[in-house]
Amino acid sequence: MQLIDRVVQFRAEIQQIRRDIHAHPELRFEEARTSDLVAAKLREWGLEVIRGLGGTGVVGTLRGGSSKRAVGLRADMDALPIQETNEFAHRSTHAGKMHACGHDGHTAMLLGAAKYLAESKSLDGVVHFIFQPAEEGGAGAQRMIDDGLFERCPCDAVFGMHNWPGLKVGEFGVTGGPAMASSNEFDIKVLGKGAHAAMPHLGIDPVFIAVQIVNGLQAIITRVKKPIDSAVLSVTMIQAGAATNVIPESARICGTVRTFSDEVTALIEKQLRRIVEMTCSAHGAEAEIEFHWNYPPTVNDAAEAEFAATVMDDIVGADNVVRNIEPTMGAEDFAFMLKAKPGAYVFIGNGDGDHRLTGHGLGPCMLHNPAYDFNDDLIPLGATYWVRLAQTFLAR
Repeated sequence: MQLIDRVVQFRAEIQQIRRDIHAHPELRFEEARTSDLVAAKLREWGLEVIRGLGGTGVVGTLRGGSSKRAVGLRADMDALPIQETNEFAHRSTHAGKMHACGHDGHTAMLLGAAKYLAESKSLDGVVHFIFQPAEEGGAGAQRMIDDGLFERCPCDAVFGMHNWPGLKVGEFGVTGGPAMASSNEFDIKVLGKGAHAAMPHLGIDPVFIAVQIVNGLQAIITRVKKPIDSAVLSVTMIQAGAATNVIPESARICGTVRTFSDEVTALIEKQLRRIVEMTCSAHGAEAEIEFHWNYPPTVNDAAEAEFAATVMDDIVGADNVVRNIEPTMGAEDFAFMLKAKPGAYVFIGNGDGDHRLTGHGLGPCMLHNPAYDFNDDLIPLGATYWVRLAQTFLAR
């Protein structure tokens, strides 16, 4: 493994920052303390700092040489509304809030790269270090773009990275094309007619109709879309009634749709609306339908994904780079940045949890688990990757 010696030397400093952020988690658009810390460190190291993009977003800019080429490197900062079960010293001090997805580590790795590049003055071009709020359901990436991110910080390409439990420490994963799915939600209300449960002929039973709708929706996946187009439609909530002897007035059906293309999402939405409306009509009921497009699919530019892989090859060796890693149906709002600029989103192995020697909860070290903790062994590796990616990109 070809780590940068200087990055290894200051690992303890960056690790302390990471653990401080972990101990003080902040939810989406509430990252005031975290953004203050990030901005202070960037200024301390001599970077230009822009604040307020996306509310609590921070961008640090470093310039060197004469080249006008520019690259954006992005990390997310927000935590999750989860009660942490770990008991180690840097556990969350905020009840019901936790860094259960490793955004504290993402921020730390990017800070490590900023520190090294600021010290070494080894750039010919511009690097924008983008610290984004509200990845967890807040579409903070889009908010930063809407606030002028790429106008104020022009980038020829933009790159992101996420830790990945189950992938070994020292391994990376990347793929061209779709890497993560879109995230969409539906909320269906079936409006029937209440009645006594012993006299169903006097009402219009929304529960019975809801059951037909739920069964019908699965036909979208198996009989409407092309079999080679990946998609998930999961009904995750059915709410109706309050008594065993009463047919309620309404029933509610909620769930999620995940796809790897906007075209497939549009097809599913169209067919969902048709099934709901026609099923309700057939039984004399009415329907209210909401379908929310949240995050688009995260689609890597093929050339930039391969470029990122070659940088990884030089650091950990080609045998430790999983090219064409299997895409995940999880979603990521870095997708908005990839819609605006070419680039790639990659994965860095977080291991299987063996780094949690003491004080950890009983659960697995998986994302969004109350026993999760970022593996600090990734700090020098992730920072080295960011440094080499920026240097190589600007030298192309």
